[in-house]
Amino acid sequence: MAAIDQYIERIPNTELQEQIREEVARLTKKKRFGLVYENHLPDNVLMPEVTIRRGTKVALCGNTPNDVYEVQDIEKDNAVCRNLASLEDKTFLLDDLVAVAQRGDVIYPYLKPMDSVENAPDSDLWHTLIEADNYHALQTLTYLYPGMVDCIYIDPPYNKPDSHDWKYNCDYVDGTDAYRHSKWLSMMEARLKIAKKLLNPNDSVLIVTIDELEYHHLGCLLEQMFPEARIQMVSTVINTAGVSRGGEFSRSNEFIYLVQIGSSTPTALPLTNEWRGNTKTEKADRLVWNQLMRAGTNARRIDRQNLFYPLYISKDGKKIVKIGESLPLEIDRKTIVSDENSVVIWPIRSNGDEGNWQIGQDTLKENYAKGYVRLGRFTDKGMAITYLKSGEQEKVENGTYPIKGYREDGSVIEGNSVYDRSWIPGTQWDLPLHNATYHGKQLLNKIIGGRFDFPKSLYAVHDTIRFFVANKPNALILDFFAGSGTTLHAVNLLNKEDGGHRRCIMVTNNEIGEPKEKELRPQGIRPGDEEWEKWGIARYVNWPRTKCSILGEDVNGKPIVGDYITSQTETKLTDRKFTQINFLSADATKKQKKALVTLVNKQKDVKLPTMSDDVPFLMSEDDSYNASILFDVNEAEAWMGALDGNSHITHFYIVAEKDADFKRIKAEVSEVMGQIEETIPVKMPMSDGFKANAAFFKLGFLDKRSVARGRQLQELLPLLWMKAGAIGKCPESITDNYAILPDNRMAILTDEAFFVRFKEDISQHPEIKVVYLITDSQNAYLAMTNELKGKKTFQLYRDYLDNFRINYATK
Repeated sequence: MAAIDQYIERIPNTELQEQIREEVARLTKKKRFGLVYENHLPDNVLMPEVTIRRGTKVALCGNTPNDVYEVQDIEKDNAVCRNLASLEDKTFLLDDLVAVAQRGDVIYPYLKPMDSVENAPDSDLWHTLIEADNYHALQTLTYLYPGMVDCIYIDPPYNKPDSHDWKYNCDYVDGTDAYRHSKWLSMMEARLKIAKKLLNPNDSVLIVTIDELEYHHLGCLLEQMFPEARIQMVSTVINTAGVSRGGEFSRSNEFIYLVQIGSSTPTALPLTNEWRGNTKTEKADRLVWNQLMRAGTNARRIDRQNLFYPLYISKDGKKIVKIGESLPLEIDRKTIVSDENSVVIWPIRSNGDEGNWQIGQDTLKENYAKGYVRLGRFTDKGMAITYLKSGEQEKVENGTYPIKGYREDGSVIEGNSVYDRSWIPGTQWDLPLHNATYHGKQLLNKIIGGRFDFPKSLYAVHDTIRFFVANKPNALILDFFAGSGTTLHAVNLLNKEDGGHRRCIMVTNNEIGEPKEKELRPQGIRPGDEEWEKWGIARYVNWPRTKCSILGEDVNGKPIVGDYITSQTETKLTDRKFTQINFLSADATKKQKKALVTLVNKQKDVKLPTMSDDVPFLMSEDDSYNASILFDVNEAEAWMGALDGNSHITHFYIVAEKDADFKRIKAEVSEVMGQIEETIPVKMPMSDGFKANAAFFKLGFLDKRSVARGRQLQELLPLLWMKAGAIGKCPESITDNYAILPDNRMAILTDEAFFVRFKEDISQHPEIKVVYLITDSQNAYLAMTNELKGKKTFQLYRDYLDNFRINYATK
């Protein structure tokens, strides 16, 4: 290595010497095994807010900030600058220059307020969007939330060879770049190193979505950087139609890495059967409520005389007032009258014949007392009443279907729906709601129009983070590749569903994309110009989406059309579906019947069992078959007897040449089977918006001379507000010697001479948790802290200066 050291000594720029020495030292320690790639230097930082003086490092506006100069002298509107690489001096207009910071320079960030939306003035919950390069934003967040983040969800650029969708060192990376993989890995590693400092080491999760181009590299990188974590990968379908790729299989899925830290595990949730994929379950979706009135054989009054007795139902239909005695056959039921508070219900069949109940009075009384009898609606025939047979009762009593509550009629509300059984799904997800076209692109178009091409499905993000924050109603969630803003949108939806108070921080740059750059540069429009910045992803896509979705209106001020499909559910009664088949005769051949079965099975959401024998009707007790067909109307009685108890059958096909036969059998089957009780997702109108608030900031950098002298408190207020928890609306200014901000749960002392009064005022506000003390004296700070028992205190500006001197100067 001696020769290399000698060559380095010949470099005239001492700063460049040191940087090359560090890089050589790193290469000599390079490992032979594991993920090996070329590291690349991080971007320089543009600091347009910093005043240009002699000694300031600068770059030309509109150019990449990697060609750096140092200002040697300033003469009126011109600056004499020395190129730090070539040492050549040049003169530029001051207006053409912007201050920059290089790797190793100390820089001091602040948050410049850009806009805010307040749709929940009574709530202290505020989300934040930060427009910034995410590397520097992450450094800033280490000052605010070290080890405090519960969930990080990111969707980084996929590094596609045929697109210019991301930049490294201010230049687009595409398939012609031989170092595109190592640049991507270097970019990711630098950001994940900082992100790791933000995650709660005891219980948190990092979620990263990626496609097949970098998933193997990313997996190795995550294992290398998070050796203590449990890492799992999920494959998820995002476009069932697939995206065509020349000479390759079309792409229909992507991958989700779940990096679980500490005790973090996915929560078992109530999920639909769609989450099972093609895996079948032997469990029925719900308990079977059988009709109390007997169907099929022995179903007439004359067949079971002791089971023909009256039920006295309250007039509001919500209570069995009394169960009467069995009526002898010779006594006319019409001689039995009810009192003024009840209605008499008899087992009367749909054709008007007298029937019988399935169980006797004592058993019915016992079942009713336990909540195993359910009352239907009053009809002109009486009332459809259902009950649970002994086998179904056992499922309730052994906890298979736990009781959630009771209906108005006293019947149990059981955890009978697949929605109500909590479980953790497998690693292959294929759900219609995760389709990025319908629930990503088309949903976003309703809000902001066609401003963004490839947003994630809102529900794909919602469902993924829900597995890890469902039991954390106050979770802090971060997305530092925020793009179009889907993550905050998903957090708002999750909060609306369960009343949570989760807070989301989004970080995105304000890149405008290569096509727009090519359009604007010839017009003399440069980065930093308002005409340039207004087209950026932060200002043109993310913030409009965030603001509009919270308010429930699109960018034109009109109500957003459509509904959110939530993870909450509701029960709905619907009629079963009946279809008359009048083109087949009762004496149809087996071949003709099988052809009809094939035809029916082509219908959407309908499934008949296979027909092997020549039968008068076709049905199955297997709950995967939801349809049944009657070929011979003369066998209707036997068919109804077979149907009784098979509540999973929702579609009925009746071969009947006469309409009267079809209507009669339909009425009888409806009476036997009752209505369908469906558990469906609750929908919420998008136009309702969300009871939420959000603040939009741009990350800027302060002149370190002014910060060191304590001159820029107003600019630091948003950072102090965020560090205190981003509670309440961010304060705009402080003009007095101290500020008591109970709505923000914080207080700031600007002049230590007023500490006594400051302390007295704080004592009146126990809700204040965070206190900032501005003093140059460490002894004074410690003395004041000692008198503020129970408060979390920070010394300004020392705490702020020390943090960024450490975090930015040391790499």
